[in-house]
Amino acid sequence: MNDKAKKVAAFGAREIATAAVATALLSGGKWALAAIPNVEVVTLLCAVYGYTLGLTGLVAVYAFVAIETAIWGFGSWVLTYFLHWPLVCVSFRLLALARKEPGRILPTVLAFALTVCFSLSSSLVDVTFFLGWEDLPARFAVYYLRGIPFYVAQVVCNLVLFPTLFPPLVRALRRVRARRSP
Repeated sequence: MNDKAKKVAAFGAREIATAAVATALLSGGKWALAAIPNVEVVTLLCAVYGYTLGLTGLVAVYAFVAIETAIWGFGSWVLTYFLHWPLVCVSFRLLALARKEPGRILPTVLAFALTVCFSLSSSLVDVTFFLGWEDLPARFAVYYLRGIPFYVAQVVCNLVLFPTLFPPLVRALRRVRARRSP
């Protein structure tokens, strides 16, 4: 095997290992906080992975959703997960392409908006999946209002986590990736 082929193989192996560790951290972080309703690190980690890892982060996010589906089985939430978590990753990748340094405010605002979108989309998917399209606005309103305490907890969690942890986690992951041998 020539040097170029060895470098390509090493790169592929490192990216697979990186995606595996990122997936494990997503799953482990979710399990670690499972006892506290809607307090989560998945949004933060998907954002950090999107911002720093790009496509490798997206692979980790899809692997995480696949693992969650394997553990919990199929439900309406699977559709929401397969749409939302990659959206978080891609949104933060686009932010990384637009800004070299993340700052604190813009990532927090983006996380807030995406968390609100998650509450709306998960409620909409649940209502249509279980109840159909008949009288959708009224059913959606009742279902969404019933979940507001959980949505507020998730939003507050991200409003605390993002300004405090997003920038240092991005810097730390960048340092780790820069230390790797080529």
